Amino acid sequence: MNELLLEKPHEEDESGRELMKINMGPNHPSTHGVLRFIVHTDGEIMHKAVPEVGYLHRGLEKIAEGLPYASFMPYTDRINYMEAMFCNQVYAMAVEDLADIEVPPRAEYLRVITTELNRLANHHVTLGAMAMDVGALTPFVYLLRERESINDLMEALCGNRLTYNYMRIGGVSADVDEAWLKALETFLDHFEPIINELDRLISGNEILIKRFVEVAPICAADAVAYGLVGPNLRASGVDWDLRRDQPYSVYEDFDFEIPTGEHPRAIEGDCYRRWVVRVDEMRQSCRILRQAMAKLPEGDILGKVPRKIKPPAGETYVAVEGARGELGVYLVSDGSPKPYRLKWRSSSFAALSIFEHVTPGLMIADLVALIASLDTIAPEMDR
Repeated sequence: MNELLLEKPHEEDESGRELMKINMGPNHPSTHGVLRFIVHTDGEIMHKAVPEVGYLHRGLEKIAEGLPYASFMPYTDRINYMEAMFCNQVYAMAVEDLADIEVPPRAEYLRVITTELNRLANHHVTLGAMAMDVGALTPFVYLLRERESINDLMEALCGNRLTYNYMRIGGVSADVDEAWLKALETFLDHFEPIINELDRLISGNEILIKRFVEVAPICAADAVAYGLVGPNLRASGVDWDLRRDQPYSVYEDFDFEIPTGEHPRAIEGDCYRRWVVRVDEMRQSCRILRQAMAKLPEGDILGKVPRKIKPPAGETYVAVEGARGELGVYLVSDGSPKPYRLKWRSSSFAALSIFEHVTPGLMIADLVALIASLDTIAPEMDR
């Protein structure tokens, strides 16, 4: 039996004031997955909120040790179903680094196109859920409508709409044709003006502003100390993005900016600034997509890959800038056809570590806003 369930429902803080412990989750819609928070509260004011993970552990890292390198690719989609394309990519890159496999330029461009589309699809859900969690229900429906166009493009390319299994060690599984590229261009022509429309509809919404502005600010020093990455790190004023600062794939070929969420109504590291970063990132993803389409080279989509992949003994760490920031794979080979050890560095698990630090003094209702703005995904934490 869980020891936490045997604990007394009351305790005292440092001043002797009585606190109550209540559960939020693990089956709560605002925890964004099967995640439990133990909230220590004095009335509506939180003393702290302690996250408890483990409800979605599936042993994915251990499963990799019993499979050939190529056979593990479909499992990577399940690490984080919201950014499955990035999970495909970072695993493929780790194996390619160990086995010294070269990826053709066209395949690299297709990887950029598909991951940036996945970033857009992820932010559609994230922004919609953020607004819905604090009471603005309509935007979620609008954003899901736009996301369906991305899902259609992905389905036409690889047959799947959520868990793509599109990447391959050495390249990608399917090529694009002119019709698909035209459909992508049509989507961008439609969606770029929609970003401004949604920005006016949601970012200026008084419900969202009152629930997010000056709520749960995280300073730059704390963001770095607790290992925050991606939009959460940049919203705290740390200008860092792996696509620019540790370039991989073909991102050096593109011109784009790294948003940090500066806004006249937001303060450094608050929930509203984490919102603004993601809105601005969608604009930059569209910018990268247009450049990638214009520069897409001809050629093969899969490099020379041995029938049985057996990297020499060694280890590597590879990371990509996922929708939630740094997504990394530490891979160890013992020279056999199966990984000796596989370890994921997930952005959601790192973000979870700061809750106990930042929640003291917040209202219970603000915990919902904080969870939404840090954009944690339960399967990625537990794996």
